[in-house]
Parts: sequence; structure tokens; C-alpha cells
Amino acid sequence: MSEEIKNEEEKVVETPAEATPAPATEAPAETPAEPATEPAVETTTEPAQPAVSETQPQIIVQKERGFSHYVGFALLCVLCIVFYFIPGIAISFAINQIPGVNLGAVAAWALSAIFSVIAWFIFKLKIKGFKKSFYFYIGLCVVVFALLIAIEVLTENYNVFASIFGMLMGAA
Repeated sequence: MSEEIKNEEEKVVETPAEATPAPATEAPAETPAEPATEPAVETTTEPAQPAVSETQPQIIVQKERGFSHYVGFALLCVLCIVFYFIPGIAISFAINQIPGVNLGAVAAWALSAIFSVIAWFIFKLKIKGFKKSFYFYIGLCVVVFALLIAIEVLTENYNVFASIFGMLMGAA
């Protein structure tokens, strides 16, 4: 049963491969310099190879992508977006930890986006060149992420990432 499913998922496409004809090599005929004084050495020449006109099929196997491929790609996109906004998310999380302040999900995402864009804009103004400022901003994202991991590890009873996830999802 599983072999039938695998066979249905695979598409086999046959295309003819380009056939290259084998070059014919012939030795040039020798002309004797002196007539019949020495015994003639007979040279054997191989007959010319006929051009190969047969085409050999080339098999290309294409697999269809499953549902898990698209789910993984979507998760990777979400993680990239969260990584880009991690400086703003960290600032929003620090604001959310102030007693009496409770950010909702929309406010947390909006503040995170605003703070992240402001941080990138500061890098853009201070560092000339889009590419160089983007690299420095990605470096800032890595440093902030490393600090959040350090806080998570050092404070065993305080779940930083669970609190951030709860804040961004609107949990009270």
C-alpha cells in the first residue's frame, strides 16, 4: 500500500539526452620518401566510428511537496519576522513588566514594530549605507536575543520566552 502511495506521489518525466557524436580519427596516409628500398611498414587504421544517433532517455523524478513543507516554511517566516522585531519586543516586554502596565496583543506588536523601526533608523542615520546598517541591526538582534536567553537561563523561576509569547498573544 505504501509503495503505491509513493508511486503516485512521484512524477516521472522522460526527456531525451543530447547525444554527442564520437569524433572520427583517421591517421594520415604516409607517403614513402624513398621508393622501395626499405620494407614498407604497414599501418593499420581503425575504421571511423559511426555517429551515435540513438538517444538515451533521461529520467527526472519530481516529488510533490507535502503539507509539512509548507507548514515549516510558514514557521520559518514567522520566526524571521519575530527575530527582526526582537529589539522592539524586548523593550515592549520591559514596559509590560512595570507594575500596573498591561499591554494587549495589538499594542505589544505595534510598540514592538515602532521600537524596532526606530532602532533600525538610528543605525541607518549613524552608519552610512543600507547594507552596513542592516548588518549592524542584525548584530543588535543577535545581542538582544542572547541577552534574553541569558536572562532565561540565569533566572530559573522566571520564564522570559513564555511571558513574551503570552504578551504577544494577548494573555493577561
